[in-house]
Amino acid sequence: MSITMPRQRQQAAFLPLFVLAFFGGSLALYSAATVSIPLRLSTLDPADKTQLLSLTVAIGGVVVMLVTAPLGRLSDASASRFGIRRPFILGGAIAGTGGMLLLALATNVPTVIVGWAFTQAGFAAGTMALNALLADQVPTRIRARVSAMLGLANAIAPFVGGNLIGALPVGPLWWFGVPAVIALVTSVALVSVLKDIVRTERIRVDWRSLLRSYWINPVRHPDFAWAWLCRLLVTMSLVTIVIYLLYFLTDRLGVAAGDAATMSGTVLGAYFVGSVLTTFVFGWLSDRTGRRKAIVWSSVLLTAAGLLISLFAHDISVFVVGIGVAGMGQGAFISVDMAMMTEVLPATAEAGAGLAVVALSYQLPQLLVPVLATPLLAIGSAGPNYFALFLGAVVAAVLGAVAVLPIKSVR
Repeated sequence: MSITMPRQRQQAAFLPLFVLAFFGGSLALYSAATVSIPLRLSTLDPADKTQLLSLTVAIGGVVVMLVTAPLGRLSDASASRFGIRRPFILGGAIAGTGGMLLLALATNVPTVIVGWAFTQAGFAAGTMALNALLADQVPTRIRARVSAMLGLANAIAPFVGGNLIGALPVGPLWWFGVPAVIALVTSVALVSVLKDIVRTERIRVDWRSLLRSYWINPVRHPDFAWAWLCRLLVTMSLVTIVIYLLYFLTDRLGVAAGDAATMSGTVLGAYFVGSVLTTFVFGWLSDRTGRRKAIVWSSVLLTAAGLLISLFAHDISVFVVGIGVAGMGQGAFISVDMAMMTEVLPATAEAGAGLAVVALSYQLPQLLVPVLATPLLAIGSAGPNYFALFLGAVVAAVLGAVAVLPIKSVR
């Protein structure tokens, strides 16, 4: 394999635009999944909204899982003169924007499902390439701090998205269109400054190599497997809260439907503030000491404690406190987790394909959570059982903390 342009010194604008592009994609996805789609389904079919939300998210999860790993392999093998990551960042943003437009124009549930599938596929390509840039272009000595900034961008996206949708004029074109434009503009800005790796020889890609994109042997690479499982379980706990947050606010805490989007933004704002308090401190501490594992497991237990507070909340103020505590745990977790994943990634794995396998750990919950949530919500006869749902989220977080303990190659 020949590379004519290895990793070069990036322009000063690269890191802020890298984080901004990550934020733009997260904003589009989170605002749609947590606010815009639930609002749309509440209008189209209020009686079956929770089941339809579960179905929509699950199908989107299947799509993103199917496309991410092969796209990672194709990105690694690309011989495009524009680089190995830039076409996927820009092309993914364009495709994701098209999916958001379809969501905005949807007048029935099947069109919402199809639009979300296109949105997920498009932004999956961009997210894959952005994650690969962390390994391609960011030195190890600052990787935890950059990972912390990416995590913070991901954490602030639901908060900004909820408040943005609440502030926009009522209507799906606004709800879906404005976040999509932000995602597209931020991706274009990053692509315009990125000095990408360019390969001069094509790597043969066949069906076997694409199928291998989904797999890193857990027996041969146990540290990677444990880190992957930790990330999967922690993500499941948070995805559970995020997906059903708007319905929890209206159905259990009694928030008026017209105020739900704004209140969702307030709750996620508490999560964001909690994240800010811990993200950069623990990112700096991890880079300074070289320790990853202890921060990961202790932060996950703090997340579980916050979710436990939320579980027993019967008014909005206690619920906000619980989410804020969970945010503090997640701030510490995200500051270190991605850096740890890149360090336990097998040396034989190329960045795009390897990190696409990593991506499955936070994409698979989009399928698993709706599947598991449906029977949990159905427990009892008094309507959706949000207590059982949140208890499942707490259990997943605790198991995530346990999963990181057997890792040996990272301190």
